[in-house]
Amino acid sequence: MEPFVLNHAPGTGWIEVVCGSMFSGKTEELIRRLKRARIARQRVEIFKPAVDTRYAEADVVSHDESSIPCTPLDTPHQILLHAASADVIGIDEAQFFSSDLVVVCTELARSGKRVIVAGLDQDFLGQPFEPIPGLMAVAEFVTKLHAICVVCGAPANHSQRVVAGGDRLLLGSGDAYEPRCRAHFHPHAQLPAHHAERQTSDVK
Repeated sequence: MEPFVLNHAPGTGWIEVVCGSMFSGKTEELIRRLKRARIARQRVEIFKPAVDTRYAEADVVSHDESSIPCTPLDTPHQILLHAASADVIGIDEAQFFSSDLVVVCTELARSGKRVIVAGLDQDFLGQPFEPIPGLMAVAEFVTKLHAICVVCGAPANHSQRVVAGGDRLLLGSGDAYEPRCRAHFHPHAQLPAHHAERQTSDVK
């Protein structure tokens, strides 16, 4: 949930995590919170990984085409260089950053900043997708959103990859992924045969 704070003491910061599957509205929720902060005349800085160029190079853009300007960065530690004067910091697509993001966000919160992070909590195999699980553990507030399963309409907690490719980091949207519920999620369905066999043997 989004925190509702009265008499916010100066120098008090915290971390909010917005997570879930693809198409669950994570970026839309991030943008909503950041716009509310701006309406409250708070100083806001927004960041995303430079590798995410799907919709725009210097904007955070949701699947419903809501957008807000941002600064693309290569590493989490660069956030510290750009966020010194900010009251509120937004970070989108956090799964594309390294696990150093947990340390960076903790440092920012300790310095009195509100840090809002959005990202996938599971990869296309249904495994925990760092650094989101680590951030969830240290965050004061965690919001887990769900999409709608395209097969049955149940709450969707998984991102089903529908194109071939075994790389964990694969930029894509509606052409590469579908939201699926637990019953209709088949993580190895679109993997090359040799990759799927290797994953199955690892489980055994």
